[in-house]
Amino acid sequence: MNLILCGMMGSGKTTVGVKIAELTGRRLCDTDGMIVEKYGPISDIFERFGEDYFRKLETQAVKTLVQTDGLVVSTGGGLVLNKENVATLKENGKIVFLRAKLDTLAERLSADTTRPLLQTAESLRHRLQTLLSARMPIYESVADCIVDVDKKSVAEIAIEIVSWMEDKTDGAGTR
Repeated sequence: MNLILCGMMGSGKTTVGVKIAELTGRRLCDTDGMIVEKYGPISDIFERFGEDYFRKLETQAVKTLVQTDGLVVSTGGGLVLNKENVATLKENGKIVFLRAKLDTLAERLSADTTRPLLQTAESLRHRLQTLLSARMPIYESVADCIVDVDKKSVAEIAIEIVSWMEDKTDGAGTR
């Protein structure tokens, strides 16, 4: 079974994924990292080919990842918006939603100029609120587990997820 981390950009998916990999001995795979390694910077992909093309690359990455068991997978913020991606991921994994409040996301992303979906004339907070409003119900509906990340350390979040994961593999109920 794979452990899949989803959530908004800035929620800590990759950082927490690294810590979970350290704690469990699992290998971390980052879908955005896979795409960058093969096709170049995401901002360039968006600029040259558009968001739809990038989303197709995400789907290809998902299809590759589900062929391996025992991974920690950090997904791009929009990856689980595609129902096909969710169905594929759930064939061999459990999805954990890292839920972060607007203030946390705005603070973490305030100096980030690399994210194509934030490169608009809107203020950062307004753009994040728009994305958060649209995505939150989807993240919550696809999640097997929801972990609030605000005011928690990376280690605290990772330990909470590992504990949940161990409960799942022991046959206990979800939290």
